[in-house]
Amino acid sequence: MSEALQAPGVALRSDALIALRRVALTAEAAPVLAALPGGFATRRKGHGLEVADMREYVAGDDIRHLDRGTTARTGRLHVRQFQEERDRVSLLVADFRPAMFWGMRRAFRSVAVAEALTLIGWNVVESGGRVGVLALTAGEPVIVPPRGRTRGMLDVIGGMVQAHEAGLAAMVAGQGEDPALDQALSRADRLVPSGAELIIGSGFDAPGAGLADRLDALARRRLPRLVLVTDAQIARMPQGRYPIRLADGRRVRLTLGGGAAAAEDPVRQIAGRAALVLDAGETVEQMARRIVAAFPAERAA
Repeated sequence: MSEALQAPGVALRSDALIALRRVALTAEAAPVLAALPGGFATRRKGHGLEVADMREYVAGDDIRHLDRGTTARTGRLHVRQFQEERDRVSLLVADFRPAMFWGMRRAFRSVAVAEALTLIGWNVVESGGRVGVLALTAGEPVIVPPRGRTRGMLDVIGGMVQAHEAGLAAMVAGQGEDPALDQALSRADRLVPSGAELIIGSGFDAPGAGLADRLDALARRRLPRLVLVTDAQIARMPQGRYPIRLADGRRVRLTLGGGAAAAEDPVRQIAGRAALVLDAGETVEQMARRIVAAFPAERAA
């Protein structure tokens, strides 16, 4: 590829995504942005294996949960309360279809999608969850099964970098048509178990006629959450097919314009569902503050 396609904001680099761990863990929620509907309960009181609390016995408590040690020490009956352990599994869906390789300020929308999902992914693994990736391109997707800890997140970053390189190469080769998003998501439910969340980062170009139905089907056993990545400058342009000339002289056409700026409309409806709007021209620190507010790591059940 030409030198221009290796520039920051155009190419996706693993070291830059790894460095976002610090940004993700130190970000403070933007006070003006309410969280999106929903949440992910990582623990709740129940009949699990880990003790959550100890309290005095009251009529109706299960005597099998009596704590002998505390009862002996205090002379009063005490019972254990247990917490149900849940494994948080998150599938990051990164849209690297051709229309995402465009940006007028800091970065391509494709790069901003990878940054946003990486910020979310670091928070997931640091809170004890597992994370995987489904990276969509003009060709075959790149899939990394969910894994936990830093090793799992590094695998996700490697998968996104690989898919981004393939998507950028396809765009340069003139593959400017986006496969329909609803069809690209057809295998997402088979990659994670019931109860998992799917965080879809996209510009939602070429959604396909069945996107709403696809999201509804996913929502029956999983939690789809949407992140719309746009560019405030592009959003102000009239929607249309724009000819773009690359540094090597080749020409491609991209569908651009007609969107809403993130600063003006921080939450939008996509296929009947709320989507957090992020601006690719924002700094990663600004994106991190929006993400922390919209995607809290834990929510009490």
